[in-house]
Amino acid sequence: MASTVVITGASQGIGKAIAQKFAGEGYNVVLSARQSDRLEAVTQDLKTSGYEALAISTDVKDPEQVKNLIQRAIAHYGAIDVLINNAGIYLSGPVEEFSLDDWHQAIDTNLWGYVHTIHAILPHLLERGKGTIVNLGSIGGKVPVPYLVPYTTTKFAVTGLTQALQAELSVKGIQVCGIYPNLIKTDFLERAIFRGKDAEDERDRRRQVEQLLEVPFVEKPEDVVKAVWEAVTQNRDEVVVGSAKISLASHNFLPGIVQWMMRKAFRNKDQDQPIAS
Repeated sequence: MASTVVITGASQGIGKAIAQKFAGEGYNVVLSARQSDRLEAVTQDLKTSGYEALAISTDVKDPEQVKNLIQRAIAHYGAIDVLINNAGIYLSGPVEEFSLDDWHQAIDTNLWGYVHTIHAILPHLLERGKGTIVNLGSIGGKVPVPYLVPYTTTKFAVTGLTQALQAELSVKGIQVCGIYPNLIKTDFLERAIFRGKDAEDERDRRRQVEQLLEVPFVEKPEDVVKAVWEAVTQNRDEVVVGSAKISLASHNFLPGIVQWMMRKAFRNKDQDQPIAS
């Protein structure tokens, strides 16, 4: 009997690539995302290739929709073996420029989205006494990044969530793994939120990320897919992806210099204020 994986944010980018990998390895694949048209297109491509796939349109911010996702997946395939939390949103700009709505958007998607899926699936995994939860995090959940404060807040929370789950659930037969990539060359900018001192500053911040994505050594979705597959098949607690290893090591050894460099690189129109004596 084939194993079943549920993947959030599966209509494009990293989620789509993960779905293709697991389907190719013989898994029943349950794909979820908000954009039903893109989700159906990915699902149909998998079915055309002879793979078993089910699309369930889901907004992970809504716990009832997430509950429906898990219940329908279990009803259709009988059990869920792997949950991969991938849905997320990127935010960039000076911290004072973010509205409370921006903060809620970040936390509701990047953190509550993960909590909702875990809360919904955990009774099923505990009853079976086995299963795997993979949380797609970010190096921004291990290294504090200026001008990404709402984003890194959620990613540090995901790191804590992942590690606490590991500590509690490993003895109950449930594997929990965190994946920590750097910037990945995907279409995440479609939903990204940029804030700035003015409209020009916002545009410059978006262009800055677009230019970073053109750098040759920026990882691709396939690099994250490899990390996820390694985590699931080798029972890994965490996998730091590619260049994120350099970012983490640099921060651990020279945190002050790394923070200074990142502030200089990403502040754009924002300026440091003189320290009052």
